[in-house]
Amino acid sequence: MIEVRGLTKRYGDTLAVDRLSFDVAPGAVTGFLGPNGAGKSTTMRMILGLDAPTDGSATVNGRHYRNLPAPMREVGALLDPEAPHPGRTRRGAALHRDAGR
Repeated sequence: MIEVRGLTKRYGDTLAVDRLSFDVAPGAVTGFLGPNGAGKSTTMRMILGLDAPTDGSATVNGRHYRNLPAPMREVGALLDPEAPHPGRTRRGAALHRDAGR
């Protein structure tokens, strides 16, 4: 379970994330949608402990990411949109996933 409560991030006078709260159930694949500058990457970076929040908290299975004993076994994240294999499409990934059912 990912729990985000009142997550806020300021860079000087710029408010990047403003009191964001949500939960992600175990096993759920979740993506953030929004325009550039909406705070999607900043939120992910705070969940993963790469940026410190100005206020609020983000926990994974009841712990801050940095305190997880084996974090890469509990959380998967993709922050760089250029990181997927260039030959892999969203449609192809969905078809591959559905073929395994």
